Amino acid sequence: MANTLFDKIWDAHVVQKVEDGPTQLYIDRLYCHEVTSPQAFAGLRARGVKVIRPDHVYCMPDHNTPTHDQDKPIEDPVSKTQVDTLAKNAKDFGLAHFGMMDKRNGIIHVVGPERGLTLPGMTIVCGDSHTSTHGAMGAVAFGIGTSEVEMVLASQCILQSRPKTMRITIDGELGKGVTAKDMALYMMSKMTTSGATGYFVEYAGSAVRNLSMEGRLTLCNLSIEMGARGGMVAPDEVTFEYIKGREHAPKGADWDKAVSHWKTLKSDDDAVFDKEVRFDAADIQPMITYGTNPGMGMGITEHIPVDDKSASFKKSLDYMGFQPGEYLLGKKIDYVFLGACTNGRIEDFRAFTSLVRGKKKADHVIAWLVPGSWMVDAQIREEGLDKILEEAGFSIRQPGCSACLAMNDDKIPAGKYSVSTSNRNFEGRQGPGARTLLASPLVAAAAAVTGVITDPRELI
Repeated sequence: MANTLFDKIWDAHVVQKVEDGPTQLYIDRLYCHEVTSPQAFAGLRARGVKVIRPDHVYCMPDHNTPTHDQDKPIEDPVSKTQVDTLAKNAKDFGLAHFGMMDKRNGIIHVVGPERGLTLPGMTIVCGDSHTSTHGAMGAVAFGIGTSEVEMVLASQCILQSRPKTMRITIDGELGKGVTAKDMALYMMSKMTTSGATGYFVEYAGSAVRNLSMEGRLTLCNLSIEMGARGGMVAPDEVTFEYIKGREHAPKGADWDKAVSHWKTLKSDDDAVFDKEVRFDAADIQPMITYGTNPGMGMGITEHIPVDDKSASFKKSLDYMGFQPGEYLLGKKIDYVFLGACTNGRIEDFRAFTSLVRGKKKADHVIAWLVPGSWMVDAQIREEGLDKILEEAGFSIRQPGCSACLAMNDDKIPAGKYSVSTSNRNFEGRQGPGARTLLASPLVAAAAAVTGVITDPRELI
């Protein structure tokens, strides 16, 4: 029987099926951060249960970590409690913990792939919706709730109903200044934020194959914003090259054995998906959002739609201070944020730096450039990107989720416009009353140096 990539990985992890009910699925890797794990550990303590496979669990704080002075105590009491609680839980239950200032620390969805902890063929869960990121490595990865985190800690299994499968094929070549982030925002603008609800998405086609590993991670990261259960890309030479030599990657004979297995992880030629969607890469231009969900996006040279008369559309534009039919080009912005599990990798910093090189940050713009991990921070410095950025008036902050969400000090003030490389532009997501425009690192860089929304293709 012909199988999809998703089927192959899922079926290899089924422990048992409940008749007319969920599947008991074995989990290879559980990632824990400080926000969604405390109740799970408290539940284990209350029941007197140990973590069944501690070597399969990795913990690190990221949401609440400040992006400055990480060597000093956290000032915000709620953040401090959450970060301290994770450290204690990891210690009490004998789990790997990459705490603040540990060179292995960073955003969990950046650290997993870059340390070789995320590998093809795995099932991976975390109490965080953007766990879909790891699917870029050819894994079945998805976010779970806190009670499910407890279930995995106790049993290394989870009860899940099997999602349907969807293949999104993007063929052709991306144009100048168009990135993986633009691909994702374009798909969402066409499919809406509920267009993939109930499905696990496999991304295919020449435009996807031609993406770097970082680009694929960005693409899969945003799958959840279309309502998908997760997203994935079949592993290939790009994947293997990326993984080889990383800290937790297989070595020697184990490497050869692993790669020969990983090469089987692809959808069969005659595999049938529940739904097929196709896009042409040539239709995609640099994108920007104008509303309060990631599906409210448009090409940067286009105008805000005029044909949507719904109350939610009007409410969204009122919040953003925009009008139907308005162009965003030339609109003044206040903040720029480069980072998050969406665009906090080395390639994103290279792209941003390439555009601001030899230019100066606009005086009125506050820019937060936040590496996704200490490893990314080290790469930035090794490549001299920090010097180029400093000359242009930018500085690098310390790793963390930062201004992606208002859970730490990096909040956008009410009414201010933020061009952000993160994943969500909901009301208040970056701070109460903050107005978020999601975009790629290139669009963010163009806005940072001009002070207004600018087509990056004019500066490349």
